[in-house]
Amino acid sequence: MNARTESAVRLVILLAIGTMAGAAAFTHVHDLSVAHGQPHWIGWANAVAVELMAIYLGLELRARRRTGRPVGLVGSLLVAFALLSLAAQVAGAEPSVWGWIVAAVPSLAFLALVKVVLSNAPVTPPAVEPDQPTAYRTEEPELATAIEPVRPAESTPSVVPAVLPPRVVQPNRPHVVGIIR
Repeated sequence: MNARTESAVRLVILLAIGTMAGAAAFTHVHDLSVAHGQPHWIGWANAVAVELMAIYLGLELRARRRTGRPVGLVGSLLVAFALLSLAAQVAGAEPSVWGWIVAAVPSLAFLALVKVVLSNAPVTPPAVEPDQPTAYRTEEPELATAIEPVRPAESTPSVVPAVLPPRVVQPNRPHVVGIIR
C-alpha cells in the first residue's frame, strides 16, 4: 500500500469514527438536556456547545503550544468539557459497570480521535553540523570578514531566530557547546 492510499484509508476511518462517535455524543448530550426539562432546540444547542468546544479547545491548545503561549486555562477547559461529554454518555446508561463502559465508548473514541489528529505535528529534523569545521562558514562569503565569530560555549542560544546573521565558526576551535577548557 503506498502512502497516498494509506492516507486516504486513514481519512475515511477518521471521518467514519468521528461521524459516528460525534453523533452518539451529540445525541446523549441532547437527550440528557431534554430529559431534564430543556426544549429540544436547547438540547441540540447544548450538544453543539459541549462537543464542538472540546474540538475547538484541542485546536487552541495545539496553536498555543506551537507559539509558546500558556496552555493552563485552555487545558483545564478541555478536560472540563471532555468530562461533561463523558458524564452525559454515562448518565443515560444502564447502572452497571458494563453499561457505563459501553455508554462511554463514543465519547472516549471521539476524544481519542481528536487527540491523535491534533498531536500530529510536523517533525522538523535537527540541523546537521560538522564535528570539526575547517574554515569560516557563512551563507554569504562576503560577510565572513564582516561578522565577528560567535563563541559557541558563551553565546549560542538553543533556538536561533531567523533575524540573526549567519553563524561563523572559528577554524581552529571544536564546535561543541558546554565544554570548558
